[in-house]
Amino acid sequence: MVYVYELPAYFNTELLENCHELNPWGSRCDTYSNDGLGRPAKQLAGVVPESLTGAWFWTDQFASEIIYHNRMLNYRCRTMDGEAATAYYIPLYAGLAVGKYLWTDNYTAEDRDRHCEMMLKWVYDQPYWNKSDGWDHFLTMGRITWDFRRSKKEDWGSGCIYLPGMRNITRLLIERNSWDYFDVGVPYPTGFHPSSPSDVATWQEFVRTRTRDTLFCFAGATRGLIKNDFRGLLLNQCYNASGSCRVVDCGGSKCSNGTSVILESFLGSDFCLQPRGDSFTRRSIFDCMIAGSIPVFFWNRTAYSQYEWFLPGQPESYSVFIDKKEVLNGISIKGVLEKFGKDEVRKMREKVIEYIPRIVYAKPHEGIEGMKDAFDVAIEGVLNRIKDQEQEGFKW
Repeated sequence: MVYVYELPAYFNTELLENCHELNPWGSRCDTYSNDGLGRPAKQLAGVVPESLTGAWFWTDQFASEIIYHNRMLNYRCRTMDGEAATAYYIPLYAGLAVGKYLWTDNYTAEDRDRHCEMMLKWVYDQPYWNKSDGWDHFLTMGRITWDFRRSKKEDWGSGCIYLPGMRNITRLLIERNSWDYFDVGVPYPTGFHPSSPSDVATWQEFVRTRTRDTLFCFAGATRGLIKNDFRGLLLNQCYNASGSCRVVDCGGSKCSNGTSVILESFLGSDFCLQPRGDSFTRRSIFDCMIAGSIPVFFWNRTAYSQYEWFLPGQPESYSVFIDKKEVLNGISIKGVLEKFGKDEVRKMREKVIEYIPRIVYAKPHEGIEGMKDAFDVAIEGVLNRIKDQEQEGFKW
């Protein structure tokens, strides 16, 4: 059973009420509407099956704190009795709280740490904290782990994870530090939010039978200031692949929420190239897999050491790995992918399709009966690790 702390509104819902303040460049109110799912993706009419147009939203990649909070409030294993709980959920919107402080020099390190510090002080005063010194507590942090790992005051981000009280708290993040036991990588929110098992089955069959006329695709933008920019190499290989690669050049704001071109690209391609993003991971991994396209990775830390609870245990069963050094040395990506026979591609795609339920977030706050989505997998994983540690007396 999970007990959900009733944090003061300052730590979560008040941030949403003041959504126009979350970003220095404009309001985020549409972005985090519909309980974090965002605006309905009406522009996808004609791209997705008609029966599923209501299951697609322009969901922001940083919305997981809102999504998890709403699900926890309606979780089948939630208890209102803190004494009966196995685990304690802290509904702090850490990512939203720090987001507006990241991009300008008008704020201090104290500003970026304030919500986390105040949350820890509040939790310390709760009677359940001392049961395990935080070992049975967990929270969702809707940005990558590096946004919360500031070592020096003048560096990027918040120092939240390095605060003493955070030491034993499990953290659900869209990108984890692979060497930190308490970081757990969870799927980025995508735009597909099914409401029933039939929604999932309809979508799986749609992507399974989709005609794919392109060998591979790449959606991304170059990093012009970076020497030997890897994305630039991928774009060049795509442009030179003689019709075998579909390119979505995301320079400027071409790939911002509200466009169907990326989904169409993934739906039309056997493989999708997935280099690291601004950090080791990128949301595109999950957009690609939901579309039934087979991901091609170039860094192990892009997926394999990130999302162990959610992806198949045998990487070669659902993905292709090409070491980045081989690409830098001139290997032909087209040449590598052409070597896979039709039957091999079909088997890998089927594995991707099989795992779609585990990497999406269902629309109903109660989840979907008879189906485990990414939320269910994450929370069951947390409960299992807490039970294991409890048996060992919460020792590290």
